[in-house]
Amino acid sequence: MIDLYYWPTPNGWKISIMLFECGLPFKAIPLNIMSGEQFTPEFLAISPNNRMPAIVDHDPPGGGPPLSVFESGAILLYLADKSGQFLPREPRGRSRVTEWLMWQMGGLGPMLGQHGHFKLYAPEKIPYAIERYEREANRLYAVLDAQLGKTGDCVAGEYSIADMAIFPWVVTHKAQGIAIANYPSVQRWFTKLRERPGVKAGMDLLAELRRGAPPPDAKTRELLFGIRPAADNPA
Repeated sequence: MIDLYYWPTPNGWKISIMLFECGLPFKAIPLNIMSGEQFTPEFLAISPNNRMPAIVDHDPPGGGPPLSVFESGAILLYLADKSGQFLPREPRGRSRVTEWLMWQMGGLGPMLGQHGHFKLYAPEKIPYAIERYEREANRLYAVLDAQLGKTGDCVAGEYSIADMAIFPWVVTHKAQGIAIANYPSVQRWFTKLRERPGVKAGMDLLAELRRGAPPPDAKTRELLFGIRPAADNPA
């Protein structure tokens, strides 16, 4: 059994999708990042970066005590190796999947995260930051569109953990104001993937916790972004 410490966000969805797709038994443990549960000592022992998702595998390959893994990309690689699914074993295929997984981890996720932050959540609108991250977000969509124009239905040729990592961030395109129709190969890929049963199940996991959630207040912004109310900030 795998314990999944989870909240319904793009990084959380990566792992919920993978667990449903590969069929490994798991228990979802809600980690309310809006109220600061990611900062408890108990969770810090599992995830030193105080970020979800994280997992604890009570039946790790090779036996031994429970094994914890943090960082969504590392978790995807671990689950792919454990299940023997969605990551080719031969070097060329594995390299292609790993490249696009790292592209998401180092590029698409962080840049869309910054774009969303400055456009939607920052307490003051900074035009330079909004424009800078908007340009980079659209550049990365163009990179993905070009790749999918070559490979077809999946980013690395066959459906893999790279698709599972990228898809949840593309889910945010409407909220971020990105015109997905400008990227027809991405739009085709996105439309097909969201109909997969495993993707649907992963996106639906604890979705009720996200629906109808109020906008972040000052305390929540401090927990999520380290932004203190103006009165608490030193001059």
